[in-house]
Amino acid sequence: MAPLLVLGLALCLSGTWAVDKGNFKTCEQSAFCKRQRALKPGESPYRALLETMELTNTRLTLQLINDNNKVRLLLELYRLQGNITRVKINELKPLKPRYEVPDVLIREPTTEPLSVLSQDENGVVLSLGVESQRVIISARPFRLDIMEGSDVLMSLNSRGLLAFEHLRMRKDTFSYKVTSTVASVWDNIKRVFSSQADPEAEKKEEADPANQAETTKEEEEKVEDGMWEETFKSHTDSKPNGPSAVSLDFSLPGVEHVYGIPEHADTLRLKTTDNGDPYRLYNLDVFQYELYNPMALYGSVPVMVAHSAQRTTGIFWLNAAETWVDISSNTAGKTVFGKMLDYVQGSSETPQTDVRWISESGIIDIFIMLGPTPKDVFSQYASLTGTQSFPPLASLGYHQCRWNYNDQEDVKSVDAGFDEHDIPYDFIWLDIEHTDGKRYFTWDPHKFATPKEMLQGLMDKKRKMVAIVDPHIKVDGNYKIHNEIRSRGFYVKNKDGGDYEGWCWPGSASYPDFTRADMRAWWASMFAYDQYEGTMENLYTWNDMNEPSVFNGPEVTMHKDATHGAWEHRDIHNLYGLYVQMATAEGLIQRSGGVERPFVLTRAFFAGSQRLGAVWTGDNAAEWGHLKISIPMCLSMGLVGISFCGADIGGFFKSPSTELLVRWYQAGAYQPFYRAHAHVDTPRREPWLFGPENTALIREAVRQRYTLLPYWYQLFYRAHVTGEPVMRPLWVEYPQDLATFALEDEYLIGRDLLVHPVVEEGARGVTAYLPGKDEVWFDVHTFQKHNGAQNLYIPVTMSSIPVFQRGGSIIPRKLRVRRSSTCMEHDPYTLYVALNLQRTADGELYIDDGHTFNYEKKEFIYRKLTFANKVLSSVNLAPDAKFTTDSWIERIIVLGASKPSKVTLKTADGQEKQLEFDFDASMSVLTVRKPGMNAGADWTMTFQ
Repeated sequence: MAPLLVLGLALCLSGTWAVDKGNFKTCEQSAFCKRQRALKPGESPYRALLETMELTNTRLTLQLINDNNKVRLLLELYRLQGNITRVKINELKPLKPRYEVPDVLIREPTTEPLSVLSQDENGVVLSLGVESQRVIISARPFRLDIMEGSDVLMSLNSRGLLAFEHLRMRKDTFSYKVTSTVASVWDNIKRVFSSQADPEAEKKEEADPANQAETTKEEEEKVEDGMWEETFKSHTDSKPNGPSAVSLDFSLPGVEHVYGIPEHADTLRLKTTDNGDPYRLYNLDVFQYELYNPMALYGSVPVMVAHSAQRTTGIFWLNAAETWVDISSNTAGKTVFGKMLDYVQGSSETPQTDVRWISESGIIDIFIMLGPTPKDVFSQYASLTGTQSFPPLASLGYHQCRWNYNDQEDVKSVDAGFDEHDIPYDFIWLDIEHTDGKRYFTWDPHKFATPKEMLQGLMDKKRKMVAIVDPHIKVDGNYKIHNEIRSRGFYVKNKDGGDYEGWCWPGSASYPDFTRADMRAWWASMFAYDQYEGTMENLYTWNDMNEPSVFNGPEVTMHKDATHGAWEHRDIHNLYGLYVQMATAEGLIQRSGGVERPFVLTRAFFAGSQRLGAVWTGDNAAEWGHLKISIPMCLSMGLVGISFCGADIGGFFKSPSTELLVRWYQAGAYQPFYRAHAHVDTPRREPWLFGPENTALIREAVRQRYTLLPYWYQLFYRAHVTGEPVMRPLWVEYPQDLATFALEDEYLIGRDLLVHPVVEEGARGVTAYLPGKDEVWFDVHTFQKHNGAQNLYIPVTMSSIPVFQRGGSIIPRKLRVRRSSTCMEHDPYTLYVALNLQRTADGELYIDDGHTFNYEKKEFIYRKLTFANKVLSSVNLAPDAKFTTDSWIERIIVLGASKPSKVTLKTADGQEKQLEFDFDASMSVLTVRKPGMNAGADWTMTFQ
């Protein structure tokens, strides 16, 4: 009966394969959001008590007071290494501790000294030590400005929307009311007599922090619906701690473009929210989400990047509770003509974007990343939360998935189909039906009776598998995993102290408390080969449904008053998915004795999830709009550290037209995570099921992906080292080019490949913007040269994937495409050298074993490739690293070349030889064949 009930719930949630917005709250239906949004700008009750300021070598502390209720807050200000400023605000003496997010920062940030430049009764000025950067704290009302020279970079509480709902006792019982009334009367009597004796007594009482938790009569009368209990649909949130929301506004002078705060199915450039809901950050299981909507989706990264032609900055709001972000702008709604008119008329209004963050609980803990360049912001954020994990090379290949491959014979047949149709792939995936009755860490005893035999068959072809392991655990006394978790007390608890239960795929399920380190350690141990029976080293893991998804819960997730030890679920909600992936990745590492890099795909994520693996954009649909939106969705994730992003090729729900499927394979080939996936109720859609012509088109797209694996791998290494996004908006590389700031139908892979996928039905052409007035761009398919700083119309056919290589770059490829990336390990490289006569051409080549952590022991090859003054050279970027490769350089293709009289290769041992070459004068393409040097060696090649 249970599976039928679960299926019914799932069908109710998915409806006709379209999101039921009624299942999810709007700001008006979220009591704390509604309450905070009702506050009016310019009426801040907060004042800085400058006499409480204390400055040490590492931090400044200062008390703030709310003049309406006399509650005091403690402000902490830190100057951090790398041009970052941290601001924390908490209650001075909270009734009980408030939640501060752990495990997201990779270490306690390194502080640098602050110094006071000046101070009077109105405020204090502090030096940040970087190019005349300073912080100005104004006292009445409290305001904090960060300046550089005469420019205001960012202001906090400039609109007076700081709000901090202090923890308080619930005053709704008779006994408490009587006690409170008596105490209040007695306090008033004391106040009268003491003030007669001492006129300064009232001021002294105000300055006494012990009185901060008093509640005025006016405040008591302002108790609103939803403060102590809140009902949404049939679910009631008991709110035992009462109102606890925090909010703060930021003003960004000179800024018109802000980005980030994924995950939303919306434009790359964030929109203003004045006439609708704020952007919501609350991890939720949303079926076939609606496009161009600020609704919450599966993941939340509370990081916003602001960019103008002058500067890039970032705001990291470290809070894991439900969060809403309002955005307004003084230029919103103005047309280009209107802005030009302002300019002609000499309008002095400076563009400004105002942002307001509202969270349900926790504290205010913000990191202000001051750039000034985009790559500085990426580096600053990476210094806080870490960089993208360095994935196994094979995980950058193609992944074949559906819900579900039926049995081992089905897997074997699909695997053979790829060989028969000469389409490479690296991973085949198994969804929930591979388990024994949705019991994770098990195999269906009939359909997958001999999993090791299946895995060995894949290993023999140098291929791999991913199996799903979700965090909802079937409540079943005969299920080892459930019994272990229950006996150890590792489940999340309900508000009454029992194990929390909800409905998910197995029926009745409980949810491990992954916030506990001991629970995560136990979970990791379950991936050991002697615990997870039937597994081998070529089996990896997929964490789905980890928002967490609870079919019969409020908004299809866990009740906020469920508990994780001392904390409510409301405090930690957006962290849950990160913790699941953290424990799973650790399990894969431990099973190999710490040798092998893991691959774990997650649906839910938070700040720091980049350290743990890959994400995807969730349950999309086979619609052109969903193909199109995958670009800004992954670009947004890359801007906040998560580079390993992709969308389900073909769309999860519904059935794509053949044209849509082909176009999606083409677009996906140029996105970081490349996986096809489909719903159980959709027709099969393996790449060869749509006729020979379409099979050929899909094959070509996948093969293009495989030829570029050396470039993808090198970019992921750089992302791992620097925090730079692999897939990036054009403005990251062209930060002063206004034409790039809102572009979202094209993007860069690294610095040197520009991609403009075809995402419109029936397209006969696309218009690509080629940036850079001094740049030249080469069509990678035809080698046609185009100047930068132009909109280029490109006629397209069904075989077209518009991709351009930047002049001044060198990109390595492997042109011998085999059945999997591992089969290509020792194959030779071809170097594509695209010339720009105004500058040196350069690139990099990175090689290691592709799957272990040995690169951390300096076991890799890292080479700098340079073409200057008619000399192409390869120089070691890591002379202390040790690694050897059997791969060699078999071809060099120079785009934009002139014909040389001869080409001479000189190797590190001093030997020289003349090389054969071909020159195509019509396209200015020079091809040097079989130079033959080892890919890890020093060499120079002279073109005379």
